[in-house]
Amino acid sequence: MQETDRLDQYILGHIDEESEYLKALYRDTHVKLLRPRMASGHLQGRLLKMLVRMIRPQRILEIGTYSGYSALCMAEGLEPDGRLYTFEINDEQEDFTRPWIENSPYASQIEFIIGDALERVPEMGLTFDMAFVDGDKRYYVDYYEMILPRLKPGGYILADNTLWDGHVLEPPPHKDAQTRGITAFNDRIATDPRVEKVILPLRDGLTLIRKK
Repeated sequence: MQETDRLDQYILGHIDEESEYLKALYRDTHVKLLRPRMASGHLQGRLLKMLVRMIRPQRILEIGTYSGYSALCMAEGLEPDGRLYTFEINDEQEDFTRPWIENSPYASQIEFIIGDALERVPEMGLTFDMAFVDGDKRYYVDYYEMILPRLKPGGYILADNTLWDGHVLEPPPHKDAQTRGITAFNDRIATDPRVEKVILPLRDGLTLIRKK
């Protein structure tokens, strides 16, 4: 076992447990879905819950539901009157994800929406206190520019996969559109005076962005 694997096991042994429901969802994700690595997992899930507890958002926007694991983790941290709106563009995901959300203890606080967030969110007329972006990497800049005007001052955007397996270090031009999308997003955030930002080297990179 490599040193990093041992450290990962040590960390997981010294943080809060995930619920049995989340463990079952994570197992089912690995059995039934392609690319199960896309699910947040134990460590990131506990971090998402903790950040929600700290930020205390009234409304959360999530772009990229996938199996619903991250949505359920964030919903755990919500106040009883808080609400989470989560968007998944892949309609083939609905049959797997909707039952896991609707049978969870947080079903009444989660609105699971199949559709393109770039089109649907502007139609909602809502503002948000927090957003978690984990959708199509090609459109991270578009997501960001769509969310920021709808984010309250002092609100937070969390963007996942911003180190992109280290591909961000490869010299341009990048061959694939997803790497180009992530690097364009990182460059935009780094120079945007409207926000404060920090990248955490957690899993595949998690960027925390605070609107001034």
